Amino acid sequence: MFTLQHIETHTQEIKKSRFLAMCGPVGNEEEARDFIARHSDLTASHNCWAYRIGRTYRFNDDGEPSGTAGKPILQAIDGQSLDHVAAVVTRWFGGTLLGSGGLIRAYGGTAAMCLRAAEKAEVIETVEATVDCEFSDLALIKARLAGLGVGISTEIFTNTGARLALQIPKAATQTATAMILDLSRGRAVLTLDD
Repeated sequence: MFTLQHIETHTQEIKKSRFLAMCGPVGNEEEARDFIARHSDLTASHNCWAYRIGRTYRFNDDGEPSGTAGKPILQAIDGQSLDHVAAVVTRWFGGTLLGSGGLIRAYGGTAAMCLRAAEKAEVIETVEATVDCEFSDLALIKARLAGLGVGISTEIFTNTGARLALQIPKAATQTATAMILDLSRGRAVLTLDD
């Protein structure tokens, strides 16, 4: 699975209607809703959208005939094996009706061209965890975690050491667990979140 590195745009005109696609990476449903709100143009005829975040997806036709806008946008996302992506395709009506097939091609095609042009990055599934360690082990544990591609989202100091909130790549969970226990000689406590 892949996601987008940055926000990408694509514009095209079809039978005097102007279509603008805005596609970007999103981390969760709240970010997807914010992306859609930020990139919808209230002066336009329609702001149709879709997003996919893992198994969760939503789409909206925003007044276009049912199934002619949001679903083709989602199919463009899925057709390129993308995840954690939101897309808004805005239409300024030009006076010529496109029909159902024309709308499906216009919305899906505009989104697909935008997504194809976007720079992509592989989505790495992670596991959240917390590690409590002593000051004497902290620097070495942090250095070795970085070498495994483990992200540290927060670091809170305690009286005797620190508590680190981690994002461990799923494939490295066992390696990271064993390494933390070995480096601290069993003093560090690792808790994997469910």
